[in-house]
Amino acid sequence: MNDEQLLRYSRQIMLQPMDIAGQEKLLASRVLILGVGGLGCPAAQYLATAGVGHIVLVDPDTVDATNLQRQLLYSTEDCGTPKVIAAQRRLSAINNDVEFDSIHGCLSERELDEQVSKANVVLDCTDNFSSRFAINAACVKHKTPLVSGAAIGFSGQLTVYDRRQSNSPCYRCLYDEQSNENLTCSQSGVLGPVVGTIGVMQALEAIKIIAGIGKTLNGRLMIFDAMTMDWQTMGLEADPDCPVCGHQSPIT
Repeated sequence: MNDEQLLRYSRQIMLQPMDIAGQEKLLASRVLILGVGGLGCPAAQYLATAGVGHIVLVDPDTVDATNLQRQLLYSTEDCGTPKVIAAQRRLSAINNDVEFDSIHGCLSERELDEQVSKANVVLDCTDNFSSRFAINAACVKHKTPLVSGAAIGFSGQLTVYDRRQSNSPCYRCLYDEQSNENLTCSQSGVLGPVVGTIGVMQALEAIKIIAGIGKTLNGRLMIFDAMTMDWQTMGLEADPDCPVCGHQSPIT
């Protein structure tokens, strides 16, 4: 770590659990962020400012005027630009110490598998179940910690699936592909600070995982109600018959 980095990250380094060792882990880490929308924007910004060394941004969309109410990395001038390009440009201006890979498009199964295998942590900031199931399966296969966030309307939820711990559930333990209905912001609406709150907390969980500090949300699901400012925490258990992570799973 050079003198400029010591100064930039000094307020984090001062924290006893973090110290220089934790900061060096962040600088050496690689984070995969899937989705650079309402959740991915604040998550990416806080990870970049925290000093994550390598961030991979993946998103198939371009910036639209309807995004600007909640996706704070973008401005009116970015409309029509691929989100990953506009996000990288803004994040690089904030911290040019970070190395970025920007992928404009949807990852194939092989590409997702490759990216997850390289990452220290994966952030699922997508808004559809098919993507979440695919991301979860790849993370289970490679035992890569997954920070999963979701938000719609006035509510949000957050959890961590860390299959490095044998008793950890996975996303498929909680949700069945056959019984879920996709709800998107374009169909149901969303309050900007709600996705911002969940996205920031995704970044927080990722930092804790990388630096090896604190207690993560592995095995717990937090649900946020913005109308009442209530947080509920539910304990999660692994499903022994889960087709992805259970003992009958074909994934090894």
